[in-house]
Amino acid sequence: MSLKNIYRGYNQAKKPGYDQLITRTDHGTPAGEYLRRYWHPVTLSSEVTTTPFEIRILGEDLVIFKTTENKIGLIHKYCTHRRASLVFGKSESKGIRCCYHGWLFSPDGKILETPGEDPESKQAELVREKFKLGAYPVKEFNGIVFAYMGPPEKIPEFPHYDAYEIPYSKRSPYKINYNCNWIQVLDAIMDPVHTSFLHGQSSGIQFSKGFGEVGEIEFFERGTQFLGANIRRIDDNVWVRINELILPNFTQAGSAFAADGTKTKYFGRSSFTRWVVPVDDHHCVAIAWANFGERGDPIEYDNKEGYEKIEAGETIDRTFEEKQKSPGDAEAVEGMGSISAHKGEHLMPTDHGIMAYRKHIRKSIKALQEGKDPTQPKKNGDIIKTYGQDTVLRVPKRNIDDRKFIKSIGSRVMKLQFDSEKMLNKDRDNFIIKELSNMEKNGAF
Repeated sequence: MSLKNIYRGYNQAKKPGYDQLITRTDHGTPAGEYLRRYWHPVTLSSEVTTTPFEIRILGEDLVIFKTTENKIGLIHKYCTHRRASLVFGKSESKGIRCCYHGWLFSPDGKILETPGEDPESKQAELVREKFKLGAYPVKEFNGIVFAYMGPPEKIPEFPHYDAYEIPYSKRSPYKINYNCNWIQVLDAIMDPVHTSFLHGQSSGIQFSKGFGEVGEIEFFERGTQFLGANIRRIDDNVWVRINELILPNFTQAGSAFAADGTKTKYFGRSSFTRWVVPVDDHHCVAIAWANFGERGDPIEYDNKEGYEKIEAGETIDRTFEEKQKSPGDAEAVEGMGSISAHKGEHLMPTDHGIMAYRKHIRKSIKALQEGKDPTQPKKNGDIIKTYGQDTVLRVPKRNIDDRKFIKSIGSRVMKLQFDSEKMLNKDRDNFIIKELSNMEKNGAF
């Protein structure tokens, strides 16, 4: 056989392109304008003090600070006078004062003082009245600071998810940085197959032995909500695990360590409540609560190492040799490059969730370009219902096709959640748990 029919390196040496429409997020880009129509977490409350703190979000260099009266400001980094960095500014009762010439700015960007100028100066008065420092509205909630960075006349209601009401024993905010584009990190949540290989086979057992089982995969698309189910057979049990994405970047899954498919569990909830936010085109950040307690993960993981394992399967600060031996999510997504060459992908049926959510984002971006506002997270009843969860039911094998059988069980579990989504949160949870228990008890599958 001719060598030219075997080796293809030379013919495939040109690097494929990437999907610029959904990966570029600076101000003025199509995806950047789309993302700016939503509230995003930008940092942890613990990082916001009277000492100004520099952050970058959506390609913008910003400074976040707290006044001495505990009001938070999120402002553009550079002073409107001579472009000095306000990270060197001084927090005061009414705002932040530039170190260079003492101009004072309120948290909403208003110029309060221009002390180096003549108090009678008409030009200084005009500057104070006409110009403002760029600033964004913020909301501090349960240890995380959120911001809206879009057109002020288009500011949406701050979304309230049912995850906020679940009686976890503790919610701990955390932040994990990734050295790659946001789409690569977001893709993983809609890729339920990767958990079987990356977390259960390729790197050994990172969560539990059951993760290594390759189950039946099913996807559900419900407006801006995308769900990926991995339905596994673990001995006499059927484990239904749901990963969840609500566009543009809200994500949940089942627990990382509390469920392994060996013990009965009814509607256990997510190990994290998480957002994937672009820092710039080549970096992103996951900002989240790690959820602990009966419906989340074990409290012993409530520490830095635990958050990193819950987030990515492995800790972040490891040697390269350790990362090669046991790669986690960070190695998988960062290893694609800072922006993955999407044009070189060969997407398969198990990538349906990835294809579907990317398509929806592209459609929403194009609609915004035509003047149609993006759809905000949808409420059903009192608050926005979510579905990231683990359910483990004792269902021994029957004398039928087990693959089809366990997939039908997964569909039954999901139907229960869909049928009850208009209930109040507490009533919905109690209803689902009771029905799952009755299904198992009566063998109603």
